[in-house]
Amino acid sequence: MDRGQGTSGAAGGQGTSRAAAFRESNPGSAVELPYAGFDTFLKREIADVEEVAGADAAVLGAPYDGAVSNRPGTRYGPRALRRASGWLAYLSGYKGGLTNVRTGREVDFGALDLVDCGDVPVFPMDRETTAESISAHVATVADQGVMPVLLGGDHYCTFPSFRGFAEGSDHDTVGLVQIDAHTDTVAESAVLGEHFHGSSTHHIAESPHTDYEHVSQVGIRGYESPGFFEFAEESGLSLFTVRDVEREGIEAVVEAAVADAAADADAVYVTFDIDSVDPSVAPGTGTPEPGGLSASQALTVMETLGRHGSVGAVDLMEVSPPLDPTDNTSRLGAYLLTTLLEQRFA
Repeated sequence: MDRGQGTSGAAGGQGTSRAAAFRESNPGSAVELPYAGFDTFLKREIADVEEVAGADAAVLGAPYDGAVSNRPGTRYGPRALRRASGWLAYLSGYKGGLTNVRTGREVDFGALDLVDCGDVPVFPMDRETTAESISAHVATVADQGVMPVLLGGDHYCTFPSFRGFAEGSDHDTVGLVQIDAHTDTVAESAVLGEHFHGSSTHHIAESPHTDYEHVSQVGIRGYESPGFFEFAEESGLSLFTVRDVEREGIEAVVEAAVADAAADADAVYVTFDIDSVDPSVAPGTGTPEPGGLSASQALTVMETLGRHGSVGAVDLMEVSPPLDPTDNTSRLGAYLLTTLLEQRFA
């Protein structure tokens, strides 16, 4: 039967359906349970990527892990992050708003005009076409003056996303703040080639849109190539290791990182690799490194970044749900993105 030919059933054709009448008589119907309904980020409306103008931010997923060097599974990250964010939407709905006890601030998610554009088309066996897809969709959002929020996916996806943001927003220079265990500055690997998730920052810095003097990295640890510190000094890379965080405090480090990345830039792109967090807290990632940020430090990172108007785009990468049956990694990831959006818009 054609949808336009239906009747209003028990409502007797008077224009009010039984479903509408039920919802009107039961106010709790407006609150969607975290495990019900569609899995959009923060339970927000689905929007076409070409029709997001006027929104504060638009979510895009990149379910791709064809450029990982170790354990796959981040292709399932966007779905898990959306599902985990439903809890925060539920809390806000049934409480009629929220107080963020960490920050001491009232949160009005109603003031956050957020839409979810679903996942960009990905091509599992074709990295180049997948990268072009990410760039095209992020650029389309940025061209409408809206903040792109990318859910990864492996960290290679940040390179085409950064490129799409710079091109779509028509910025001459975009700074990069990278929260990560690894620097991703490998120019070429004899095993993995020139394009994999350990090369994304190299390609960003070599692009027409920025250079290493506009790149800040926070939380770096583990092992890098011989001569790495000399490379960082010569290239102008702003490097803040975990030891710097321990000595100076996470908020001071992030403030310095933003200042360095934003200097003489038109905007700042934030990329948060979940492996920056200690694997005892966030085990669901492909290349874990011990000795990382605590959950509290990670939240402070996003609180601090969310206060800066220079931040024009953000992504959350490398969540691999199959590696964490507790869902703690995706839950933290959802909280991190929500924290930045909340500080900025709500």
